[in-house]
Amino acid sequence: MNERLSSSLANLPDYLGQHVLLSASALLLALAVSLPLAIAAARSPALRGPIIGIASLVQTIPGLALMALFYPLLLALSMLLEPALGWKLPALGFLPALMALTLYALLPVLRNAVAGIEGIDPAVKQAALAVGMTRSQLLWQVEAPLAAPVIMAGIRTAAVWTIGAATLATPVGQTSLGNYIFSGLQTENWVSVLFGCAISAALALSVDALLGCVEAGIRQRRRTLVFGSLAILCAGIAVALAPLMVRGSAQQRIVIGAKNFSEQFILADLVASHLEKAGFNTQQKQGLGSAIAFRALAGNEIDVYVDYSGTLWTNVLQRGDMPSRAIMHRELTAQLRERFGVAVLGQLGFENAYALVMKEERAKALNITSIDDVASQARTMTFGTDLEFLERPEWKELRESYGLQFQSTRTFAPTFMYRALAGGEADVITGFSSDGRIAAENLRVLEDRKGAIPAYDALILVSPRRAGDARFMDALKPLIGSIKVEAMRAANYAVDRDADKLTPAQAAAILAR
Repeated sequence: MNERLSSSLANLPDYLGQHVLLSASALLLALAVSLPLAIAAARSPALRGPIIGIASLVQTIPGLALMALFYPLLLALSMLLEPALGWKLPALGFLPALMALTLYALLPVLRNAVAGIEGIDPAVKQAALAVGMTRSQLLWQVEAPLAAPVIMAGIRTAAVWTIGAATLATPVGQTSLGNYIFSGLQTENWVSVLFGCAISAALALSVDALLGCVEAGIRQRRRTLVFGSLAILCAGIAVALAPLMVRGSAQQRIVIGAKNFSEQFILADLVASHLEKAGFNTQQKQGLGSAIAFRALAGNEIDVYVDYSGTLWTNVLQRGDMPSRAIMHRELTAQLRERFGVAVLGQLGFENAYALVMKEERAKALNITSIDDVASQARTMTFGTDLEFLERPEWKELRESYGLQFQSTRTFAPTFMYRALAGGEADVITGFSSDGRIAAENLRVLEDRKGAIPAYDALILVSPRRAGDARFMDALKPLIGSIKVEAMRAANYAVDRDADKLTPAQAAAILAR
């Protein structure tokens, strides 16, 4: 418990600073956009409906989906702008999260600002115009002061929403307090999950309380309360951002990518330890999907990460054939370099292949040893998979090769997929061959007699901008061929087991010995 709490505390300055930077930037940008729109909507009933309607529509889109949607949009926009302007938009990390959160923060400010302006007694407005005030003077000297308390209530709501939704920025590559939550859920580190939730809630409540004081000061016409609360708020933001300014520019740091399961967290820490020994500063972007991780690498938004040959073969190269391991590795190395500028540094030494897995006693009872046997009984079974398998070419190949038609299909985060199998919520799951839980929990790996599942050798991939950096490449070369599958299984299980869990960093340290 103390070790996990210490690990959480060590990451707090970076996670909190990034979270505050993102939330504050989104809220300020939302205010800059929503207040002029609110004035236009209050002045023109014809504009009010479309403006409020569009802002309301944004709220119907799940926050994580909205952030993810900005990735391909920014990528396409960058491809259009780069030839003409010579620079590219960052499609991963801060920018897509900022744009999504800005849109999310618009509605409460818009609605309250419009309601505040419209709620002013028409007689007051008429009197102001009668004494010769212009429309501009009416806005700044009458409407704005009278509507300010109502507008502040909307800003408070937007601030709380934004701080909460910012935790969803982790899967699109933006560090936030969500890193505690997403990695904690995957590794069942409930200390990390609770720590992230508690800090996020405390941040939201603190900001809401300070903005509440500003609102009260405006209502009571107490300038000291207004400016004092704003000063405390600005000081708190400055303190939270200080570690980010001290550590220097993010461009000077090596960015290590990781997908959303335990093995990836461990390998990211292992890569970081080798780079740091060589004198590099590192940071990690965790929880990335397979497609986003590779595109981010090819676009130089991350510098290095570990991927698997079968994933690259089917998802990136869109190949459906299943050559030998040696041929696949040779063609991947050549094609990724030629088409994307990505360097395959080499194989880590183990394979993490997809495999269909059942509980041993259940498989024995049904006399199932292979995927062929499952196919004949699949209509009575529930199939559990990770969050992306059903969208991958491997599933199409597996389904067509064996004619698999399950009674129902459920998706889980990888850790909870094993829980579902143990609890009977799934009969068959897509396990991973390097997962220590297969042996520890007495699970049966079903034989793939038709070879529908390709090889999944773990590969170190390097971005185009780092591929020619000899010092960088030399720092990682000792990892090539250094990890046997038994060692990786033990490391994974040390993180995933129920008792005496290790953190990914601790498991990586054991692998490095």
